[in-house]
Amino acid sequence: MIYLLSFGALAVIAGFAWGMSFPVVKKIWTSSFVLVAGGYSAMLLAAFYQIVDVWQRRDWCQPFVWIGMNSITIYVASNLLQFRTIATRLVGGDVKKALDTNIADGAGNLLVALVGFTLIFWFVRFLYRRQIFLRL
Repeated sequence: MIYLLSFGALAVIAGFAWGMSFPVVKKIWTSSFVLVAGGYSAMLLAAFYQIVDVWQRRDWCQPFVWIGMNSITIYVASNLLQFRTIATRLVGGDVKKALDTNIADGAGNLLVALVGFTLIFWFVRFLYRRQIFLRL
């Protein structure tokens, strides 16, 4: 784990140092961006390894198990069910407009995205509890 943290930190430092002459740009996936993203990913992997495997704290990651067991199903269902469209029907329109006007511009879009995400989580939880898995 210490190796992951060390190499991750070195990659982030090297990526930002290289970014002074070759900018860190996500849109075109520059080499400096890849170093920075890879470094952060390695450090996150080390943190999650410590929490989940070493400290045995697994209750919080159960939703990720649901998603992992039904990842193909989510992909297919998101194209068929259009969770974002359903979320827009539920909290779009006046609710979205009120949030954009009274809270901040984009707050309505955030709520629509969160409701769509919640619908996906409910769907995969339902499938997981009923032991329904799409296997190829």
